[in-house]
Amino acid sequence: MANYKRAWQPGGTWFFTVVLAERQNNHLLVERIDLLRKVVREVQESHPFRIHGWVVLPEHLHALLELPDGDTNFPLRWRRIKSKFSRAIPNSEVRSESRWRRGERGIWQRRYWEHLIRDQEDFNNHLDYIHINPVKHGLVTAPKDWPYSTFHRWVQQGRYPLSWGDTSMSEYEAPCENK
Repeated sequence: MANYKRAWQPGGTWFFTVVLAERQNNHLLVERIDLLRKVVREVQESHPFRIHGWVVLPEHLHALLELPDGDTNFPLRWRRIKSKFSRAIPNSEVRSESRWRRGERGIWQRRYWEHLIRDQEDFNNHLDYIHINPVKHGLVTAPKDWPYSTFHRWVQQGRYPLSWGDTSMSEYEAPCENK
């Protein structure tokens, strides 16, 4: 087994990918988007974090989150989000023997991908990745058409033009730099 080490940066900003256990033909996250939003707000109230970027796709999500100064405990936040969401869903998923023994639901993959943001360029690249993701997966032709992301918030703040990432256009406009 690999010796996996996490980067711990108090008050840091991280990019995350969190995935459902069953990815094939699974639309649980968008079907239960109101529940997911409620759970995230509840966890955010008890364990603060700032959401810079967020996109929810049918079977996975990406997030760009910043923790308060001195705080490194993002695993607690994801554990709470995944747990609260899972407990609110009727128990109908297939569970492996391993999950059954541990008393785990079979909704989420056990692990998630995290990346510590190094600088402004890294932040910008990951924010772009988040917002173009529904286009990349063929769900829409433009980020403006996907309702489950922070794209429109950033458009209102002047970070992106509304037409950014529109694949129906010959070329799409680059986002405004460092906003």
